[in-house]
Amino acid sequence: MFAVVETGSKQYMVKVGDRIRVEKLPYEVGSEVELDRVLFVSGDVVKVGDPLISGAKVVAKVVAHGRGKKIIGMKFKRRKNYRRKWGHRQWYTELEIVDIRA
Repeated sequence: MFAVVETGSKQYMVKVGDRIRVEKLPYEVGSEVELDRVLFVSGDVVKVGDPLISGAKVVAKVVAHGRGKKIIGMKFKRRKNYRRKWGHRQWYTELEIVDIRA
């Protein structure tokens, strides 16, 4: 059984036992989170939302918080002696999927 959930304006395909990294969520490590924006559930019966499935939830446990790899950005204009370089590290929350409730 798998589901497609939306969190942080992104969609994730998850199964029980998967670990996913999502945009940072305001929950403590070890707490349980219910993701209620479920778009699709596949199992014995396939359910497709329009756009969401009412009553469906994905239960996940917060494993860790952290920061991703550094992304380097740069601007450059030739012959003008113009160079700008910056870096960015995105905060994330790592979730472990515990249950899918359709």
